[in-house]
Amino acid sequence: MTTTSLPKAPRSRLGRAYGEELARRPSTDHPTAAARESVTLALAYQDRFLNGPAFLSEPERRTVVEDLHTVYGLLRSLPERVFGGSLTALASAVGMDPLQSALITRSARTGSLLPLGRADLYHDGTEFKLLEFNITSALGGFENADINRAMLAYPPLEEFVRRHALRYQDTLGSMVRTMYAECAAVLPTDRAPVVAVVDTVDNFAVVGPRLRVFAAKLADYGVEGIACDLGEFTYPNGRPTVSGRAVDVVFRYFLPEDLTDPASAALLEPLLVAVERGRVGLFSRLDAELYGNKGTLAMLSDERHRDLFDAAELACVDRLLPWTRYVRPRTTDRAGSPVDTLSHALAHQHELILKPTLLHGGKGIVAGWTADAAQWEREVASAMDGPFVLQRRVRPASEPFPDGAGDSQELFLNWGVYLGARGADDDGYAGGFVRGSTDPAVGVVSMAGGATVGCVFHGGDH
Repeated sequence: MTTTSLPKAPRSRLGRAYGEELARRPSTDHPTAAARESVTLALAYQDRFLNGPAFLSEPERRTVVEDLHTVYGLLRSLPERVFGGSLTALASAVGMDPLQSALITRSARTGSLLPLGRADLYHDGTEFKLLEFNITSALGGFENADINRAMLAYPPLEEFVRRHALRYQDTLGSMVRTMYAECAAVLPTDRAPVVAVVDTVDNFAVVGPRLRVFAAKLADYGVEGIACDLGEFTYPNGRPTVSGRAVDVVFRYFLPEDLTDPASAALLEPLLVAVERGRVGLFSRLDAELYGNKGTLAMLSDERHRDLFDAAELACVDRLLPWTRYVRPRTTDRAGSPVDTLSHALAHQHELILKPTLLHGGKGIVAGWTADAAQWEREVASAMDGPFVLQRRVRPASEPFPDGAGDSQELFLNWGVYLGARGADDDGYAGGFVRGSTDPAVGVVSMAGGATVGCVFHGGDH
């Protein structure tokens, strides 16, 4: 939808000001030219870039980052608050099989685990709502700052950013700082650490080119990077080695869903032994996956657990998290009353989305408003008592973006906000990016669903 005027009161006053600036001072340059010419960005996103950035005001940024730290802490506390301290019980509750559970709980006995994740959020016109919180090292987003830098090659944006003292956070730099903090006990002090960016054999055959870019970029942060699959490791003296180089840290890109394969689990075994013996660091620990799934968000949302949280924690959950429940014969509605799940789901089909607890990348998600009634009933019925949740639909408010041709268009954004470990002079905000769609009824605003990607600048006082 193309318009010739901007809405009167969009979420972002900076976005409105930037649109007005472009209308007053049109440019013959194209805003995404540098991004499209970047080999690194082309590998990740082809030429699917928004014609302008998203803007996050400083108050918004501070609020959402603090809320995400609160949610992260609540998720980490679930074993103690809900399961008597048992990680195994939590793993079972979120749908992990015995093999996954054994590997993950074993990893939890080594080293430390610091905040690292990407929150996927919609803004409903009033506040941000958390759809998913991916707590893992396999986050993507290491090119985020490259998008910012490429967009700043467009003179009108560079001038606007400079005039308003806006800035961006380098996501990869934040990841590296978190890795240094989490793996400090095994990192060398007399040389650059050797970090292997690792996926399973099957996955690496697909994502290997992008992970090689990731590994090469680590040199900008004083790290010697290698990209490889689990099968490329040898273990002389019990230490993982690849291409003759002993590894200090394994930057993990494989996920719990990859560990159901016995062959992958067998290749993982000597690596876990090396981690347990202090021969190498694992970043992030496998048990991060216990907390970064949709099932744990349902536990925070569940009416039965409200007495486990204090008033400030409940306020954060209520503000940030839409109604989310496991697909069980009986659940609670938003008023706290018990309801039959299937009947409730059928009656509210167009306001609910069905999600598997452990899969990533939008796999297995069914949006009720995109399915016919018979399909929706089948999907919910087959998910009953399984590793699935129902979540209340969040309707993202539209935001105006330049269309690259002198006008503006209304887009619906999925915000990816990254969280890292807090530092002495930062609050753990690790940057962000947005995916934009012109379709307000799309099931998930994602690259797979046809979205285009943009960078985020933050700052200002409104």
